[in-house]
Amino acid sequence: MNLLINSLIGLATLLYPFAVFFGSRYFEPWKLAGLLIVLLLVRLAASVSRKHWSTPLLIGGIGYALFVMWSNQLGALRLYPVLVNSLMLLIFGWSLLSPPSLIERLARLQHPDLPPQGVIYTRRVTQVWCGFFIVNGTIALVTALWASLEIWSLYNGFIAYLLMGILFGGEYLIRMRTQKHVQ
Repeated sequence: MNLLINSLIGLATLLYPFAVFFGSRYFEPWKLAGLLIVLLLVRLAASVSRKHWSTPLLIGGIGYALFVMWSNQLGALRLYPVLVNSLMLLIFGWSLLSPPSLIERLARLQHPDLPPQGVIYTRRVTQVWCGFFIVNGTIALVTALWASLEIWSLYNGFIAYLLMGILFGGEYLIRMRTQKHVQ
């Protein structure tokens, strides 16, 4: 049941840019922020029974949405992708300073006896994701501050996810090729 709830809430938060785009025509920003708070609180409640890496993201998102409710500004709603990228950069970056890296931790779930080459590789992948979050967060900020709502929605609701998928898929292909070579 938790998986279903988290999946539905995750999908809803992924659709956030489109909710802002379409919702801003009919609702004040504070109402959209209130909806975001409800989604994030449900997701937090579903993951509170176990320590989950997304907890800081959820708490940060709730704090942000409370600020948007207070300010009631459409521009503030558009900063959410910047916050998410910043928090993801913080989580991934912190794991580089406090090893093992986040990607190494994930890799060890499948391969507890990760060889030294695997540790180096996962550290490099974590660094690449940090670079992605810097670039993506910067573009999200630029679109939030200076682009039209349509451009912001297109980038943050589609292009950013497409780029993330390309990075994830590309890394997977490289990993499969590298693992074949190592084995």
